[in-house]
Amino acid sequence: MALKIVELCVNCWACVDVCPSDAIYHSSPHFLINPSKCTECEGDHADPQCASICPIESAILNAAGEAINPPGSLTGIPPEKMEEAMREIQAR
Repeated sequence: MALKIVELCVNCWACVDVCPSDAIYHSSPHFLINPSKCTECEGDHADPQCASICPIESAILNAAGEAINPPGSLTGIPPEKMEEAMREIQAR
């Protein structure tokens, strides 16, 4: 059981301070999660804290390789609606 931070990470440091198991560390070019330390916050929190605070959608994956905070999770706007809105904005 471990989460993974992928290359979308922008090194904002938000996840580091909220990790109850100190599993997150900086490595070049972005943060990583030590799988032997990561508990996915079980026993400490209902949801993984790194994903709860991460400002970058799809930057943190679960053990199955699925994004914990998928596109649309931060804005509440489904990806297909976001694309439509962006086209409309760019057309102005």
